[in-house]
Amino acid sequence: MKKLKLLSLFIAFALLLSACSSSSGGSKKKTAEKVDTSLFPQTVKNDKEIIEDGTLNYGLVTDTPFEGTLDYAFYQGAYDAEILQFFSEPLFSYNADHEMTNDGPATFELSDDWKTITIKISDKLKWHDGQPVTAEDYEYSFLVIGHPDYKGVRYDALMENIVGMAEYHAGKADKISGIEVLDEHTLRIQFKQANPSLLTGLWPYAMPKHYLGDVPVKDLAKSDKIRTKPIGYGPFKVKNIVPGESVEFERFDDYWKGKPKLKTVIVKVVDPSVVLESLKKGEIDIAYGFPTTMYPDAKKLKNVQYLGRIEDAYTYIGFKLGHWDAKKNEAVMDNPKFQDVRLRQAMAYAIDNKTVAERFYHGLREPATTLIPKFFKTWHNDKVKGYNYDPEKAKQLLDEAGYKDVDGDGFREDPNGKKFVINFASMSGSDVAEPLAKFYIQNWKDVGLNVQLTNGRLIEFNSFYDMIEKDDPNVDIYQAAWGTGTDVDPWGLYSKKAPFNYSRFVDEENERLLEEGHSEKALDKEYRKKIYDQWQEYMAEKVPVIPTLYRYELWPVNNRVKNFTIEWGKNSFMWSDVGVTSDKPEVAKE
Repeated sequence: MKKLKLLSLFIAFALLLSACSSSSGGSKKKTAEKVDTSLFPQTVKNDKEIIEDGTLNYGLVTDTPFEGTLDYAFYQGAYDAEILQFFSEPLFSYNADHEMTNDGPATFELSDDWKTITIKISDKLKWHDGQPVTAEDYEYSFLVIGHPDYKGVRYDALMENIVGMAEYHAGKADKISGIEVLDEHTLRIQFKQANPSLLTGLWPYAMPKHYLGDVPVKDLAKSDKIRTKPIGYGPFKVKNIVPGESVEFERFDDYWKGKPKLKTVIVKVVDPSVVLESLKKGEIDIAYGFPTTMYPDAKKLKNVQYLGRIEDAYTYIGFKLGHWDAKKNEAVMDNPKFQDVRLRQAMAYAIDNKTVAERFYHGLREPATTLIPKFFKTWHNDKVKGYNYDPEKAKQLLDEAGYKDVDGDGFREDPNGKKFVINFASMSGSDVAEPLAKFYIQNWKDVGLNVQLTNGRLIEFNSFYDMIEKDDPNVDIYQAAWGTGTDVDPWGLYSKKAPFNYSRFVDEENERLLEEGHSEKALDKEYRKKIYDQWQEYMAEKVPVIPTLYRYELWPVNNRVKNFTIEWGKNSFMWSDVGVTSDKPEVAKE
């Protein structure tokens, strides 16, 4: 099961070494057999009885340690989110449209004008140290995120829309006037204006004020209380953490939904190079982040089932257009290297995403066209065709922009006749990740652009994002991926005020459309659809980032696991129901 992930980051995907070559995208090499995604269920099948006190082993498939920032207000990596889901969870449940429901440990009432929401937390909800989860704990999470010393990325447009939040965030007030604790379990939040993202984007996590409140906000993210000794109110308690490697959980008997069926959960990092062997031997029951390129070999395993679904994610290539101004808390677009939109468009036309999707991913990826992926069925604009592979169009645009090969070395100089080298940052993933970066580099070479890997190599996950967030001058373009979360509003990724706007794109029309997309008028879904259609068209034209692939994810699950699902709308508060039907996992027969 995968919990709601607000703006989570996904590690770069890996490619089969044997599937890639240094040839250009126009290669006539045979396309790999396409996988029929309709064959994958979203819930495991297991008719056996769950045993008592079972243990489940959960694999995080990555070649890098998890960061270990184990609080929703501060984490950024998807692997930390996978750990968080076992001991910390939203106060609300969500339906198939990703909207809050009253089936979770907190219920809510929304005013007719969408400007006031009243939340009541169940008195059954307890922290792992036995203390009750209170309205003050929920208020405290807003006080942390809105605090002037908060350096995380959760302060967004919906946060700023809370009455009094802007004044508190600026250090002009000690409290948030629009958040009122009515009693021990009841809280009321008032907003300046109605926002259609309220039911999909309201911050849903409480923080234990009695436990964390003595730590200054500026020190919270690095504190032991978050990194090695966190507490939550989820179905499992943290028992032991080996930083970057593993987390052992034990059952929380006072969980609000009742005693969980599993006694122990062990989450551990599994290198992609050994994940197949680990699945064969039953060393892991579930593999999160399983490289879909391994499926042709992995599908032969009889001791696992494969679940699949379209991801709330897309991969992309971003242009570094400027830097982040920490004092103003906004992006500044001041890098002249990629200011000519024709250069950006040419680089988009030059890459052959269709070949990548079909040959390398067996149809488990498809070329991306817009920055609102198909996961959002209502909001995705299928009339935007994006940038199909067209090297001749790319060459034409580069010629028009003045990028020409002056010295005859095969690479284009800039419009001033100077050497033009593009530094490309791409993440490591496994020992087969490099061919993808080389494939794109070859595509660009085919149209005369000299693109080289930053520092001459792939970059480890944590170091990669550190470079991107700090606008390292050695990075001109970068390859990454976004997990969008379940709120369609793209403000948190592309506004000039959003720290996640890593390209540092600043544009007046972009800001206008983003604001309109969560305005009161956007409560009308037809109006909001119209705005987001326009935004997708506009961003495709301006191309501050190139969306490359929409993703389909696979989850290998050992046959002994029961009650596990990845179906959207059925994944909230589910871990207490998951169990195993035998002491030992099934092992693949030779």
